[in-house]
Amino acid sequence: MQIPDVVTMGEAMALMIARQPGLLEEVREFERATAGAELNVAVGLSRLGFQVGYISSLGQDSLGRHLRAFMAAEGLDLRHLRTDERYPTGFMLKQMVADGSDPQVEYFRRGSAASHLSLLDMPAPGSAFQQARLLHLTGISPALSTDCGELAFALARQARADGRLVSFDPNLRPRLWPSREEMIATINALASQADVVMPGLAEGRLLTGCEDAAGIADWYLARGARHVVVKLGPEGAYAASAGGDGCIVPGLPVREVVDTVGAGDGFAVGVISGLLDGLSLSDAAARGNAIGARVVQFRGDCEGLPTRAQLASA
Repeated sequence: MQIPDVVTMGEAMALMIARQPGLLEEVREFERATAGAELNVAVGLSRLGFQVGYISSLGQDSLGRHLRAFMAAEGLDLRHLRTDERYPTGFMLKQMVADGSDPQVEYFRRGSAASHLSLLDMPAPGSAFQQARLLHLTGISPALSTDCGELAFALARQARADGRLVSFDPNLRPRLWPSREEMIATINALASQADVVMPGLAEGRLLTGCEDAAGIADWYLARGARHVVVKLGPEGAYAASAGGDGCIVPGLPVREVVDTVGAGDGFAVGVISGLLDGLSLSDAAARGNAIGARVVQFRGDCEGLPTRAQLASA
């Protein structure tokens, strides 16, 4: 029974990237890739040499088969990835932009197989997935459905009770929530189960009501987090730990921004891998900045995620 270093859960989606700039409704050709915040993190950590378990559900369709083959090729532990014959695999469309701005994205995930994840998908107590060093979650899972949210909370509570590390990226998707108030309350409740919280600056402002990164970090530290890293975009990140002083970790210059989607997931890969490698929080955040800067120079969500050798030569 091989025990993964990291376990995560979420929705993997097929990604259709426009092959030419312009509004999505005007594009005639798309290139297929993969997407999903948790999947991006899983792939990034696997490329850095960690054993990563992934909990999800795919439809019995060509998109699902493509995603499963991709995950297997990336070395993910798929013993808790099931195929659901009743519901489809989700997918998304992404615009190509030529100026480095955030692209237009459209999701087709309502009623997807992954949205029907539930407590029935909880790994058994004492199983390999319940012994991983770290559990990584995002705020997308509880937005998909009540059942999916219950699974995320149960995984977090179990990991916390076992003394295992829990990392959390809010990854806000307002369009998936019935109201802003429910989104804020649920996301913050899940964040309160995490040891490492990684909001973006705009996300942190919305979730906490605090204006600056230091205030956002203090807000989550006061609610039980051990470490908070606030993503500041090109400026880098603000890192703070309980009982210590916070600091700005400068970002890295980028020659050309090709695609901003996935940069936050790359940042999470850097922070999580750094902490698992025994780095200080500021050094882990610096690795997050480096990987995030690399990711924005590639099209697609996973294409820029580095191997150890590529990270060392960056």
